[in-house]
Amino acid sequence: MLTDPVRRPGETEDTVPADLTPDPAHDHHAARDRRPSENGSQFPQAPSTGPSIAPSKATLPARRVSAGQPRRSRGRDAFDNPPSSTQAWKPTGVRRREVLRALGIFQRATPDQLWRMLRPTDQHDRMTRDTLNALKESGLTRVETRLKSGHQLWVLTEKGHKEAKLLLPKNVRISALCKQKYDTKGRPIPGEGYDEHAAAVTSTAAVLTGAGYGTPLSWQTEIAHRLPYGYAQYADLTMRAPDAEVPAMLLEVDRVHEPVDDLTAKLRRYTDWFELLAPKADAVRAQAAGGAAVHDFRLWSRIYPATGREGYVPVAFVFTGKTAAQRDSRMRRLEQTARAYFAGEPYPGRGAGITAVDYHQAVPVVVTELERITAAPAGAAGAVWRRLGRKEWQTLPEALDNPDGDRLYAAQRKEARDRRAEREAAEREAKRPVCARCGARFSDERWQETTRSSWPGEWDGLCGACAKESIARAEAERVAQRQAEDAAAGAAAEAEVPRARGLFRRRG
Repeated sequence: MLTDPVRRPGETEDTVPADLTPDPAHDHHAARDRRPSENGSQFPQAPSTGPSIAPSKATLPARRVSAGQPRRSRGRDAFDNPPSSTQAWKPTGVRRREVLRALGIFQRATPDQLWRMLRPTDQHDRMTRDTLNALKESGLTRVETRLKSGHQLWVLTEKGHKEAKLLLPKNVRISALCKQKYDTKGRPIPGEGYDEHAAAVTSTAAVLTGAGYGTPLSWQTEIAHRLPYGYAQYADLTMRAPDAEVPAMLLEVDRVHEPVDDLTAKLRRYTDWFELLAPKADAVRAQAAGGAAVHDFRLWSRIYPATGREGYVPVAFVFTGKTAAQRDSRMRRLEQTARAYFAGEPYPGRGAGITAVDYHQAVPVVVTELERITAAPAGAAGAVWRRLGRKEWQTLPEALDNPDGDRLYAAQRKEARDRRAEREAAEREAKRPVCARCGARFSDERWQETTRSSWPGEWDGLCGACAKESIARAEAERVAQRQAEDAAAGAAAEAEVPRARGLFRRRG
């Protein structure tokens, strides 16, 4: 048994949600989207939100070469390609557990896929093959068959399957055991349950994990998204990595076989599922909610981590096979037929000059090609993704970003408010009164003073300075008039006194 209860320094136990959906080994990919059984689980279980799901950013892998190519000059203590058979290298316990857990999730994989998924910084898959062989010697793995490409396809033995189940977190679904079959003479029969679609699915998870998008434990295959009208939309791959730059994503791998209308129908069913209300959600409040608030009432927000961007969980179509021209034509036709699900809508009540798009209830759809990813120097971390509705190829975070969404809407609303304020200010200035005496425009304070009463004032036609001057002059005139009147009254009183005295003397 490889179970080590003591965790090694730097080693974490990653977690992802469990799901009791059928295993891809027993359900062919062409029959994935089907009506669920009566006893099937209605919803995928909620994901873990632990901090160890995935790295925060994609990392650029080092230059890798095939183990059979001439290697560069390196120190003799290098592990990547031992210079001679006399230098023994024993796989570490960490690597052995990594391989067991990965095979427990994906059921089948080649050394190349496991190398790209688990150890993308290794120069080649030599150590991965050595680890598989070491596990084979312990009776934990076996070679199921050899593919047409020459790669060996590895699976777990019954003993290895039990060991992998112990190593996986409790809420991670382990794939079904691939039992060894024998002919009538007791000879092993090579497995036949692995097709090109399954290989493309595992390769997609491998190159994305190698680019830093999640870890092997972030992935699940054939997850059912059950709809109330009795249909289940199965995703080839689901990624849940709450701490990553892309926290969640649904992936569909297409080998240019399905009709484009079928791909569009998948987007329609995903949209229907994203719009399902969560159990016990208030339907009235959900209908009144707008923007990002509407997702608080949806079922998907209970299952997948928040995307950090507007819209539902992004859906990626990974095309592979046929010719580059056929893949390109397929992407363009999908873009035309599925526009209603990814294009977004105008913001409600938007005014003139608002061109931003409301993506809150749209499905961000990105497309790529497995051949394009493997040919790019940076792999899946490079500019190998195209958002439907755009022309340029971008990195995955750039393609999922919405520069024409909320940010543009906020900027355009501010510009609209500023323009409206300028227009209203100009209209107000045009109505501002002018002083009848000096021709100056009224200040805001003076304008307000003249409009406080409905009765016109004596000085309402004058600005503040002229009004004060007129008031002061009028007050001075009143004071001078009173003084003149008082002087005249005093003089008259003094004139009366002598006359009164003269009359008194004559009487005496």
